[in-house]
Amino acid sequence: MEWIRHCRIHVLVILLAVVSAFVSGCGQTKKEEKKKELLIYCGITMIKPMSDIARIIEEQENCKIIITKGGSGNLLKSIRINKIGDLYLPGSDSYVKTCLDEGLVTETVHVGYNKAAMMVQKGNPKRITADLNNLASKEYYVVICNPSSGSIGRETKKILDKKGIFQEVQDNARVITTDSKDMSLALINKQADLVINWYATSTWPDNKSYIDVLPIGEEFATKKRLAIGLLKMSSHQEIARKFMEYAASDKGRELFNKYGLYDVK
Repeated sequence: MEWIRHCRIHVLVILLAVVSAFVSGCGQTKKEEKKKELLIYCGITMIKPMSDIARIIEEQENCKIIITKGGSGNLLKSIRINKIGDLYLPGSDSYVKTCLDEGLVTETVHVGYNKAAMMVQKGNPKRITADLNNLASKEYYVVICNPSSGSIGRETKKILDKKGIFQEVQDNARVITTDSKDMSLALINKQADLVINWYATSTWPDNKSYIDVLPIGEEFATKKRLAIGLLKMSSHQEIARKFMEYAASDKGRELFNKYGLYDVK
């Protein structure tokens, strides 16, 4: 009887070991089934439609999408240094052209437009006119963006160079920011009288109650094409292309237009 009892215990130990190995194996399988992760570099002004599309693609493709937002110039520096990521959407396609020239981007799709505008506090309390020369006036607290960090900074420099007053404006600026978000906040917090920013930001619900637009003439500010670029180092090109296809589709256009990135003024 004692021998039989020992045999039963031995069998039980073996069964427990088998079950433990099976459970452990299942755990490893689940670990191996980790969702694919896409990394997108996105300029501040386009973060809202890109986030909406990301949620749609995550559900369709059972993946996870991480969006790194910031000034377009700073994002390009990150791409060059880190050499990881799947998609890049800067605030102007001049950055995408640079990426194509450097072999960082292999293909692109058009998703909308940006256009720069002067902006003031809601109601324009200082009665500032739509004259670029006002940016060089010491009468106003002016904020502009750094040309090397954000797309609106680069565009501001182009506009003011055409007008021949970039250095004057830069010398007059009380603050030089890194991206469009900081310039919106400067007006919202009444820390600026006059800025140049992307028109789209003035249409957002969290901004439009605080900001009025002073359009810049076409001879100085033109519509800037927005394009998403597929990064050469992308690890998930199939899903990245599906994201691009959706962004360029009619549904994607509706989302970009919802946030002021098509019918710009």
